[in-house]
Amino acid sequence: MSDAAEQPVLFEIVEDHIALVRINRPAARNAVDGAVAQAISNAVREIEANPQIRVAVLGSTNPGMFCAGADLKVVAAGRVHELRPDDGGFAGFVDSIRAKPWIAMVDGPALGGGFELCLACDMIVATPGTRFALPEVKRGIMANAGGTHRVARVLPRNVALEMVASGDPMDATTAKHFGLVNRLVSAEQLLEETLALARSIMVNAPVSVKESLMLARIANDRTDGEMRRISRERMQVVMATEDSKEGPRAFVEKRAPNWKGQ
Repeated sequence: MSDAAEQPVLFEIVEDHIALVRINRPAARNAVDGAVAQAISNAVREIEANPQIRVAVLGSTNPGMFCAGADLKVVAAGRVHELRPDDGGFAGFVDSIRAKPWIAMVDGPALGGGFELCLACDMIVATPGTRFALPEVKRGIMANAGGTHRVARVLPRNVALEMVASGDPMDATTAKHFGLVNRLVSAEQLLEETLALARSIMVNAPVSVKESLMLARIANDRTDGEMRRISRERMQVVMATEDSKEGPRAFVEKRAPNWKGQ
């Protein structure tokens, strides 16, 4: 489809190193169908393969609307497999292998699978009008795209258990208080503030960011001894890069580093 308005997901690279991936199904409240899932999966692969891209943002083209989760018409038709392409899990995203940092840019309801997309990202920037929820228990099912265990890793135990068991929404201000949301901004400033966060990551050495992020992501799953061992191994990878020499050199020469990403 040549018309961008008809594409289920819009993909663009902004400021050379930031990928912007936005769901574009306003008539369906950005519910994920097979086309959306495949497009997101394709974007993940492109971002991982492109060495020029250092940070990715997942958002929506529509103000006040993030993602309503799975398209129930697809589910009712028995085509759930379409929502999990390329072994990436729901939306081709929640189980995908992603080494680069992802930021969820959220305005409006992020419910069920929409919230699980946020939880699969590394950071969240949200507006005051945003609400997060895993309401599946209200319908006799359960959140099965990583939400139930990922929310328990981010929020304090009892707060997470209440969210999971009640299915009730959490407003963005409360989410910011408990550390689920990194930045709470107005709808008018959402894109710019999200890009500002992306820039704060983008200016750093790409391999250093990737390896440091990998360690932080698995920290809760390993013992301190295991983490020390893995950290030493990954430090060797970082120190073998050209960037590990460029950083100190640029500091001494009082200039901005010219990262090669290798």
